[in-house]
Amino acid sequence: MAQLAGQATTTETETDVSLIAHRGFAGVYPENTRAAFGRAVGVGDATLTPQADVVELDVMPTATGEVVVFHDTDLGRLTDAPTTLADRKVWETPYETLRGFEVLGTGESVPLLSEILDLIPASVGVNVEFKNPGVDDVRYGPLDAADLDARREVWEPFVDRTLSSLADYPHEMLVSSFHEGALAAAREFDESVPLASVFWDDIEAGLRTARRYDCEVVHVPWNMVHGTELFNAEYLAGPFDPIDVVEIAHEEGRRVNAWTVESWYQADQLRQAGVDGLIADYPNLLHYGSKRPEAAEPVEPTSAKGSPNTPDAPSR
Repeated sequence: MAQLAGQATTTETETDVSLIAHRGFAGVYPENTRAAFGRAVGVGDATLTPQADVVELDVMPTATGEVVVFHDTDLGRLTDAPTTLADRKVWETPYETLRGFEVLGTGESVPLLSEILDLIPASVGVNVEFKNPGVDDVRYGPLDAADLDARREVWEPFVDRTLSSLADYPHEMLVSSFHEGALAAAREFDESVPLASVFWDDIEAGLRTARRYDCEVVHVPWNMVHGTELFNAEYLAGPFDPIDVVEIAHEEGRRVNAWTVESWYQADQLRQAGVDGLIADYPNLLHYGSKRPEAAEPVEPTSAKGSPNTPDAPSR
């Protein structure tokens, strides 16, 4: 397994910030599908150019043990499963049944992790987010010692199976999760696997988790980045204490990726704040901003400055 997904590559011509395709740029392509990842990295069509340095995808198990790329707990939103099965959990569904459902009208079935890794060029990094090990109670956030041991055991079979599969591929990999149990299981399986702790509603708690597992990267919501006009804007969580998570993480040698970025304005603010990567729903967000090549003198706007795009809360 290569060392670390999320570093800038030669596809970036205008910035030193990595562009990470969230579920394969879910704002413009059908999320977590072969079509989305193919378009994000420029394969499958000679007219396409690579748009992402890294792709981010979600994994969970099926009832028969396969590792599939899928975000939601149940089948209803993303597939054409019949009404009687729309509330069925992915991990309660055998793969032979799952593969018969169409994802988001694409004509594609739910992909195996291996199918997506086979598709993505080795030059593109892969961020694998552990969503669920196949249980109803996954326990977000930091855990006490007793809970941690129990939750690590819950995650171990799925994490071991997934990391064993990742080891067969040459890509730079990064494993991330909101769930401390998943990070603990991953670190136990392989002390060298690059990890990212996904922050939610508490900066200090997120930093403690990152330190506990020596995470190389932290993933923070875009409204958690202090020193920007985005800080404590309405989003999925917050408000936060005025802690400069970027500065602290960098002092500790950790990279910072911000999620889920949906506008050039957010991208520019985060870039100026020093984040290392943008987990984004849209490509091309880095084509305008503070580090673009010098151009003609800007024209003073006649109206008030635009405000950041704060969409309805999407599911991370």
